[in-house]
Amino acid sequence: MADATGSPAPMPPNPVTGSIDRSEQPGRVGLLLVLAGLLVGAAIGLSFVANEQAQSLIVWLLALLAMAGVFFLFALAIGAIQLSGAAARDDITKGIVDAAPDGTLVVEDGGRLIYANEAYLRLAGGDSFSNLAPVERIFVGSPEVSEAVYRLSQASRDGRAHTEEMRMAPPLGPGAAERDFGWYRVTTRPLARQRRAAALWSVSDVTAERERQENVFQELQHAIDYLDHAPAGFLSINPAGSIVYMNATLAAWLGYDLASVGPGGPHLSEIAPGAEMLARTAGLPGEVRTDRFDLDLRRRNGHTLPVRLYHRVAFGKDGQPGASRTFVINRSAGAEADEPQRAAEVRLARFLNNSPIAIATLDRTGRIARANTSFTRLFGTVPRPAEDDGLEGEGGTRAEPNLADSVVDRTALDAGLARAATGLADPEPIEVQLKGAGGRSARLWLSPADGAEPSAADEAERVILYALDTTAQRQLEQQVAQAQKMNAVGQLAGGIAHDFNNVLQAIIGYSDLLLGSHKPTDPAFQDIMQIKQNANRAAGLVRQLLAFSRRQTLRPEVMQVGEGLSELTLLLKRLLGERVALELKHGRDVWPVKADVNQFEQVIVNLAVNARDAMPDGGKLMIRTENVADPGPAAAADGRGGAPAGDHVLIEVRDTGEGIPPELMEKIFEPFFTTKEIGKGTGLGLSTVFGIVKQSGGTIDVQSKVGAGTAFRIYLPRHVPAQEPEEVPAPPPVPAPAPVKRTGEGDAFVQVGDTVTEPVAPPDDAKIPAIPAPAPPKPAPRKPAADHTGQGIILLVEDEDPVRAVNSRALSARGYTVLEAASGLEALAIVREGSQPIDLVVSDVVMPEMDGPTLLREVRKHQPDLKVIFVSGYAEDAFRKNLPEGETFNFLPKPFSLKQLVETVKKTMTG
Repeated sequence: MADATGSPAPMPPNPVTGSIDRSEQPGRVGLLLVLAGLLVGAAIGLSFVANEQAQSLIVWLLALLAMAGVFFLFALAIGAIQLSGAAARDDITKGIVDAAPDGTLVVEDGGRLIYANEAYLRLAGGDSFSNLAPVERIFVGSPEVSEAVYRLSQASRDGRAHTEEMRMAPPLGPGAAERDFGWYRVTTRPLARQRRAAALWSVSDVTAERERQENVFQELQHAIDYLDHAPAGFLSINPAGSIVYMNATLAAWLGYDLASVGPGGPHLSEIAPGAEMLARTAGLPGEVRTDRFDLDLRRRNGHTLPVRLYHRVAFGKDGQPGASRTFVINRSAGAEADEPQRAAEVRLARFLNNSPIAIATLDRTGRIARANTSFTRLFGTVPRPAEDDGLEGEGGTRAEPNLADSVVDRTALDAGLARAATGLADPEPIEVQLKGAGGRSARLWLSPADGAEPSAADEAERVILYALDTTAQRQLEQQVAQAQKMNAVGQLAGGIAHDFNNVLQAIIGYSDLLLGSHKPTDPAFQDIMQIKQNANRAAGLVRQLLAFSRRQTLRPEVMQVGEGLSELTLLLKRLLGERVALELKHGRDVWPVKADVNQFEQVIVNLAVNARDAMPDGGKLMIRTENVADPGPAAAADGRGGAPAGDHVLIEVRDTGEGIPPELMEKIFEPFFTTKEIGKGTGLGLSTVFGIVKQSGGTIDVQSKVGAGTAFRIYLPRHVPAQEPEEVPAPPPVPAPAPVKRTGEGDAFVQVGDTVTEPVAPPDDAKIPAIPAPAPPKPAPRKPAADHTGQGIILLVEDEDPVRAVNSRALSARGYTVLEAASGLEALAIVREGSQPIDLVVSDVVMPEMDGPTLLREVRKHQPDLKVIFVSGYAEDAFRKNLPEGETFNFLPKPFSLKQLVETVKKTMTG
């Protein structure tokens, strides 16, 4: 747009009343002279020809001219040839352009004007092509106008269409003196012609249109100003809860700058906490619904503002709500604070809406009449507006919301409504399950609104409802029940494992005695070996039960997680087979952890085998490690709450398998729970993993999606070494981890000690690559056998007769004098008798009448320096807390071989 502040002197009024046109092609005089010359030449030529021949030629010439005339008449009749002149210019199209109100000008390539209609002649002030100026010459003046004209001219030369609007002062054409300025819209576009290119220019006077637009804009500005400074607030909220518009009055009440309100500004939750019902309004297609709410808005400084909202929402044909038109009335104390009824109403509305208890009034069928904010938040239902407010919905009949629509089972609710509607108070609460995601629940109390017979007007509010959200309480109760069940099963498993350990101890001990009396070439030697191997296999199952009950014996040591996983790589590849790809991702500078290496390997192997079974068609298993800094709040009490507080090392085992259904997620760590076929799993794999991780001080978190795989995240606490002295003795060499032994499809465990194990069997479809055999080592000099013999008196305390008998035989065979006791009381009597000086006490921990720790405290009263070895199938930590602080003793976990027993006794006696 351009604004001309000056223009050439206006031309005098033009009396032209028609357009001028020279687009018709003029006659060719040269062609006429040639035609005349040909006729004269023909006549002269005939004069030189004989009469006989001349007559014949004249006849042919006349015939030719006659035929040309006939064809001309036919062409003229059918319109193929048109005569120039006034009749040709009466074409209807040209007449429309001549009478058009917009000025039209046609310019040929080169700047030649060939047509101008009457409107353009009035604007340009010309009456012929001799004094008619083109558009570039009549629109001159300010730089803005010149720039616009230059852009139009450039577009005309390039054959492009272009439009500009310019402001001229003074205006063009007649009546210019009556106005100070004029607005013009100038357009140029190419015009197709047969011989030469042309451009069509059109000039429109849009002054009236501009004035009308400015008037509409000013009226709109006035309307916005009236709305902004109205004595009441106004805002618009979209279905997402965003504030689309807020007037200046409401912004001032809330303490916001009006420029900051709108898209990207404060959200509904910031100015009206807990008022989600404003964005949850539901209605029928085409309905216009108006609701009234009494609630508190939050000012920017945090103070509250009591208001009454008239909330109107229109619904489209698809039933989707549009942006609201919400009228806000300030009900805070002010000029009318002396009205006690109004002040009491505000206090009551604030009391009800800010109450954490959901309150509503219902009719006898459960239809909701009124409700507070907590009710809407709990049930997700907005009640209908009161009929006496004159705010009924428009656009059709709307079904009133019913409380029963939000409840899964309405049997108890209907019975409670019937009792309360008859005026009988029901003190008993009603537990209901709410519809929707999350498994929400609530506790309801129903009471009559009035004990007297209700009138027709009171029938809509016959029952008062009080409700509490019990979702968190129910979930906590379920967690406590689950924990109690797991604890009970753990105690049962631990007790069974303890008794079974004693049986296995006897089997392993007598097997060792038999092996010591048979040569390897003896036929019975292999049978005895099979007995011991199966006993060791059963011992592995016992360790799984103890791991689940968190009572197994752990030998924690400082370890690097990355090194432990690297040593397991070959074993994991054999277990997974060719169809499952293994990928290891180690974090940088991963912190050390303190854990039992064998149990850590058992956890990884169990998870890997389960992942393999979840990918029958192949897939990918990724094991990732990284450091996890302190995330803040602690994990859940059951050990499965994500990253716990403190620095931890994360070991993530992720597969691309079938995933775990949501209904099974809470059961996967339960003992003996399995989804595999009978005979393909014991159901102790994941329960063992959970027990080992928990006993190691870590947590485990599971995330799974059906069809997308499962991720087990194990968090082990970071080990921070204590301040060491300057000279630290070298640590003893760490024994190599024992081989892995599988107890069934999907369950594996790592053997501990010198028990005989079987090699790990790969899957049926796995092809193990050939591994070249290493070169045979050079024969080393044979070391002499360790001396396990000794002398001394040993008090052997064991309540199981077979175990006590086999251990006594083994120690007696090594040269020791063994005193046997079947209980703690019997052992204490031997010590008190003092007939023989006792050098060592080997005692079980769990015994009837008197357990091992109690026996130790009583023995210390008589022999303070007596050495003690405790044997137990439970973890050492399980009974250490029952001993005095600083008490020293040796520990031997059951089941153990006789070799381990005599080695421990020898070490303790000579230590």
